[in-house]
Amino acid sequence: MLEQFQKYFDKLGYDKQTLIQERVYPIIKNHDSVLGLSPTGSGKTVAFLIPSIEILEPEGGSQLLIIEPSQELAIQTAKVARNWANLRGMKVLALTGGANIKRQMERLKKHPEVIVGTAGRIKNLIDDKKLKTHLFSTVIIDEADDLLQGETLTVVREIVGSLMSDVQLEFFSATATPILDELGSWFNQPNIQKIDVRDEDKTQGHVEHGLMNVLRKNRNKMLARLQHVAGFKALVFFNQTVDLNKTYSFFVHNHYQGVAKLTSDQNQTKRQKAMDDFRLGRIKLLLTTDVAARGLDIAKLPAVVNYDLPDESIDYVHRVGRTGRMGEDGMVINFGDDHDLRDLRNLLSDYDFDFQTVHFYKNKIVHEVPKEATINNVEKTVTKESKSNSDTQKKQTNVKKAKKVVSNPAPKKRVKKNKHTKNKGMRNKWRKNNAEKS
Repeated sequence: MLEQFQKYFDKLGYDKQTLIQERVYPIIKNHDSVLGLSPTGSGKTVAFLIPSIEILEPEGGSQLLIIEPSQELAIQTAKVARNWANLRGMKVLALTGGANIKRQMERLKKHPEVIVGTAGRIKNLIDDKKLKTHLFSTVIIDEADDLLQGETLTVVREIVGSLMSDVQLEFFSATATPILDELGSWFNQPNIQKIDVRDEDKTQGHVEHGLMNVLRKNRNKMLARLQHVAGFKALVFFNQTVDLNKTYSFFVHNHYQGVAKLTSDQNQTKRQKAMDDFRLGRIKLLLTTDVAARGLDIAKLPAVVNYDLPDESIDYVHRVGRTGRMGEDGMVINFGDDHDLRDLRNLLSDYDFDFQTVHFYKNKIVHEVPKEATINNVEKTVTKESKSNSDTQKKQTNVKKAKKVVSNPAPKKRVKKNKHTKNKGMRNKWRKNNAEKS
């Protein structure tokens, strides 16, 4: 590792390289292609960034291309890459959909050495001949199990096909899929070295996998109660965006401030604000989907909540990988009825997850509740704080209504004046005169 990189590595507080970082480093430095498999939170981003940036030539044009599955992950990776690239005086540019494409074109003219982006935006700029490909010597496909399927597989292959034939390819993933065993034939590179440290890596902290029996109609209320658990903060996963939006509307309607959403149909500004607020602790619950939250690195995330249980085991692995990263402890709370939770156990029978039943009781997540407190009572219990919040909201609403009534008083009834009022004195004078004459 370069001296300035080693100093920065030490400054970040790392004791030593993780297994994946150690194993792929010499392969990448030798400009060979590699497939790296390691658990979530084991330092894959740093594993491919350090050696890949070390072999670049400053002011040599755009040489390193990193493809990510989502805007959030591309921005996150670009931020980390920028920290390392700055040590060698090199530039990094993020190319994502949803951002201003004209501004991106202008920044491309500065010839940044590192390009990080989403497959669709990169492909569009290559097709429009705004992104020159002749200088790229290395391509990194991050979250390869996700990118190399469906339409994005075709897009990624077209991007790689537009580069030089001897380009170095790096694939990284936390889970293995069949296509990862056939990369040589898909990308015309037979000598891709495979490094799999998933069974050896011990970087993940202790993660508790909880099963919470909650009927679908009660899940929004349970999410609201979880916010009262001390130090609680969680990514909340949904299978469908439409259900996510319904839950978000529930919280907005009931005036809860600690909830935001992260979906693929939001513009980049809203998505970035939601991420920033969540990382800084301004909100406790970030509602999201597998697509939007894939690969996100949120330091010391206490919990993940599966509002909807995933249909595929690979999705469960990636969801729960957001917590318990780099030695930190974490918790996963799975909502469902008896049938749902039994199916989840069966789905993940090939994994060594230790599932434990958990309950919400007196603003805590517990494994057992007192005998006098039935599960029904636990689920129906509303915390005192929730009640006071509700009462406060009602009072505020009533005060607003009262103020509205006071500020708009009913108009006074208009008194109709007698049209002869002005001549009353003259009439009396005439009457007096007439009386004297008579």
